[in-house]
Amino acid sequence: MKHDVFELRRGRTPLLISMPHVGREIPEDQRHRYVERALGSEDTDWHLEPLYAPLAEQLGAGLLIPRYSRYLIDLNRPPEDTPMYPGASNTELCPTRFFTGEPLYRDGQAPDAEEKQRRVQNYWAPYHQALQGELQRLRQEHGHALLFEAHSIRSELPWLFEGRLPDLNIGTVEGKSCRQATRQAMEIVLSSQNDFSWVVDGRFKGGYITRQYGRPELGQQAVQLEMCYRCYMVEGEMGFTGYELDDACVERVRPVLSMLLQGYLLANPGRKSEGGQGAGA
Repeated sequence: MKHDVFELRRGRTPLLISMPHVGREIPEDQRHRYVERALGSEDTDWHLEPLYAPLAEQLGAGLLIPRYSRYLIDLNRPPEDTPMYPGASNTELCPTRFFTGEPLYRDGQAPDAEEKQRRVQNYWAPYHQALQGELQRLRQEHGHALLFEAHSIRSELPWLFEGRLPDLNIGTVEGKSCRQATRQAMEIVLSSQNDFSWVVDGRFKGGYITRQYGRPELGQQAVQLEMCYRCYMVEGEMGFTGYELDDACVERVRPVLSMLLQGYLLANPGRKSEGGQGAGA
C-alpha cells in the first residue's frame, strides 16, 4: 500500500515494524528554508529499511516506512509538541536544530504555528492514521498487535545526552507499553549474546509512538529499539559516519535483531488457529 507520504507493507503475523525516522526527502517548496547542510538529512535513521526488510520477510512482519525527513516533521513526537524527556535537550515536532545543536533553518525561516499545523495535517496525520489502522487490523485478524519501533542514532551526541550510549537501547516506557513477558523476552535475548552492550529503559524509554500505541491492556503492545550506528555502519570516534552499511557489522547484528523479533512473537502467541498453533509462532 503506497501513499504520498509513506509505504505500508502488510505482513502475515501480528508484528508491525515502524521506522518513522528513515525518510530523507524534504519537499521542494520547503527546501529554501533550510541551511545547505540540512538538505543532507544527516540525522536520519540510516539504512534501517534494508537492514530489517529481510527479517520482516522471513518472520512475516509488516513494515511502515515514511518518505519525508524528520527535519520536515518528526513522526515520533506528539502533535502538541510537548517534550518527550523533560529536563533534557529535546528535538521538537518540527525540529529547529541538528542533533549537534546548530540551527537547521536560515534566519527567519523556521516554521510558524500555521506552517506547523499544515505539516501535521499533510505529513504527520496520514502516517498515524495508517499506523493506527494497521494495528486495528492486526488485532482483528490475530487477536492482538505487536508494534516494534525501529530507530538508530549516533553513539555520542553531547547536545542530547552525556557519554556514549550502549549499542542496543530497548524502550518499554518502564514496562508500561508492553506485557512483562515481552520485556523479559527482550532481556533474555540481549543477555544471551556478548557482541553488543545493551540497556532496557535507559536514556531512551520510548518516544511518542511507543507511549501512544503501547496499550497491553487492549491487546496492543509496543517496544522501541534505539540502536547505535556503530552496530551496522562505519562510525568514527567523533560521531562522524559515511552513512554506509558495514557488511561485517550487519552480519553480526542482524541475528540479534532476528532473535529480538522472534522473542517478541513467541512471548505473545495470540489467538490459536484451528490447527492449535499460535498465530504469532
